[in-house]
Amino acid sequence: MPAWDSVAQSGGPARLVAAASQRPDVIRALAWVVEHTDALEREIAAIAAIPSPTFAEHARATYVAQRLAQLGARDVCAFGDNNVCGRLGPDAGSGIALLAHLDTVFPTTLGHEVTRRKGRLYGPGVGDNAAGVAGLLGVLAALVEGGVALKRPLWFVGDAAEEGLGDLRGARQTMVQLDGRLEAVIAVEGTMLGRLGHIAVGSKRLRVHFSAPGGHSWLDFGRPSAVHAAVAAAAKVAALPVPREPRTTINVGRIEGGEGVNVIASSAEFLLDLRSVDSGALDRLLARVGEILEGARRTPGISVQIEQVGDRPVGAIPRVHPLVELCAAAIERVGLQPEPTAGSTDANVPLSMGVPAVALGITRGGGIHSTGEWIELDPLPYGVRQLVLVCAALVG
Repeated sequence: MPAWDSVAQSGGPARLVAAASQRPDVIRALAWVVEHTDALEREIAAIAAIPSPTFAEHARATYVAQRLAQLGARDVCAFGDNNVCGRLGPDAGSGIALLAHLDTVFPTTLGHEVTRRKGRLYGPGVGDNAAGVAGLLGVLAALVEGGVALKRPLWFVGDAAEEGLGDLRGARQTMVQLDGRLEAVIAVEGTMLGRLGHIAVGSKRLRVHFSAPGGHSWLDFGRPSAVHAAVAAAAKVAALPVPREPRTTINVGRIEGGEGVNVIASSAEFLLDLRSVDSGALDRLLARVGEILEGARRTPGISVQIEQVGDRPVGAIPRVHPLVELCAAAIERVGLQPEPTAGSTDANVPLSMGVPAVALGITRGGGIHSTGEWIELDPLPYGVRQLVLVCAALVG
């Protein structure tokens, strides 16, 4: 029986979550989470201390695979490019997957020390996404320690290349690895506690490179400059009007080029991020950007090369979808208020493929993508317990 038929036959999402929360095995699992908050904190610190930049997640993937096996997951394996996976429940049939991305935006050369101050953990990547990965492992441990019986497979996936130019590669590879076996996907994020991400913000990302002959700023004055062409085009792109509804945004995230203060630049480029919750709006914006760049191409002496370096798909399920209502009920059951929201997470990929998916968080935090990143420790049990309830209700 498909999971959503089970939800309907059980009297709806809220009733199903309420019933799951009263089962002795689930009660044991929920109690285990509260009793082992210190262990969860140590797990976060251990994960955050392992550098894991996008495309170089191997060390963290190895650690997570070891922990999956130690905590009782079966058929632990590596797949694709630095992704790892383990399973609870039966091998046959369809089920759900929890995905927590392993990569961070920080290079291996940066110090990854984690410190604890006044109820918070501080450190690069501690929230995005060490807390999410540790939460994933915490759910696994709680289900095993509680002896929660599962009637469907439940996969625990640490996936790579979610951030930036990784373009959700790990999530895409996960959907191939588990093709045809997923009825739902939960993207586990470190600092989204209480938020219920059921709308996937799509994006198109471009690297635009400008070339010119170059020369001396005095002797060759008047020759075309790659830097001048790049900044002129970037300014026109940034000035494009975008709709508030559906929400659509433009960002020139990086611009660089030139050889010196007295050199007419022979090379320059910028990175461009276009986002929207509507695929049509995103395509229209991309077309208008294309017109500006085509105009730059017609400048004598200027060559323009455009490379698409990111394509995150748009997707959504309605607020009244059983998965969204079930997750909202689980959030409420642990004493929080669900906040439906849009975002760009691993959930984008399954949503774009017609597989119901949401993004849920483990705790609260701030300073994301900065060296001053931090998370709150007290909310951690709420984040793990909500996921335990979701899993118990859907596959228990």
